[in-house]
Amino acid sequence: MSLKIRICMGSSCFRRGNRMNLEFIEQYIDDHACAAEVELVGSRCEELCRKGPNLQINGRMYHEVNLEMLSDLLEHYVGNESGE
Repeated sequence: MSLKIRICMGSSCFRRGNRMNLEFIEQYIDDHACAAEVELVGSRCEELCRKGPNLQINGRMYHEVNLEMLSDLLEHYVGNESGE
């Protein structure tokens, strides 16, 4: 399975939490036995500053992403170590 995560690196999204989100994603990938091939790329401003921080997973945009939401998204897309 392939997973493409685009994380908005615009100044507003980065200041609103995507710095922590990026660190969380990198740590999640390192800590979990991911069967998925993960491509993590940055993007410039998505013109959705008021809804930020924004990120996109496999073409689907997510808004107001916090660490709890991000954890749930990664579990959904990648799964946990036990394969559930």
